[in-house]
Amino acid sequence: MFCEKALDLIRELQRSRGASLPPFNEDTLRHVLEEMKALYEQNQQDVNDAVQGEAGLFSGVQIRHAALERNKRCILAYLQNRLKTTRDMRWEFGSVLPADVKYNLSEAEIQWFNKYNKSLANYMRSLGEDGGLDLTQDMKPPKTLYIEVRCKVDHGEFETQEGSIVLLKKNSQHFLLRSECEHLIRQGILEHIVH
Repeated sequence: MFCEKALDLIRELQRSRGASLPPFNEDTLRHVLEEMKALYEQNQQDVNDAVQGEAGLFSGVQIRHAALERNKRCILAYLQNRLKTTRDMRWEFGSVLPADVKYNLSEAEIQWFNKYNKSLANYMRSLGEDGGLDLTQDMKPPKTLYIEVRCKVDHGEFETQEGSIVLLKKNSQHFLLRSECEHLIRQGILEHIVH
């Protein structure tokens, strides 16, 4: 049946809604592209035969063309959704993706993420004075400038804006500027303690 593998890609996206990005499904994508190539070649053959005078081939050509269009839409939806999710992860996690997320990306998606990251950094540097404006800070308006955080993993030394060094060891608690530790919270290194 036409388009079954392409629909599998869309179903995979629907199953992963709200969860982490699933691994890039290169095998299914390759099957869809091979199906599209076979449909296109069959259509070319039927069109050439119809030009030579054979009748009754156009309904088959139309069905295969509709299948080609559907496969194309499914592939584009799959790729667009993955890129949108990857872009959103840049705003959520910062410039460094967690290892489990990065493992699920294809090489082309990693290259796209790096270029997007570089473009966003260049744009943020061009804003305002004093070296730019970090748009990824304070994704929600802060209620206080300082927050209490607990370190979830051993991270090592962390230098604050004032130049003091804080040792981030597992289960240690600190009172830090929200702007300094928001990226570490998003990466899962720190957790915000709410009383």
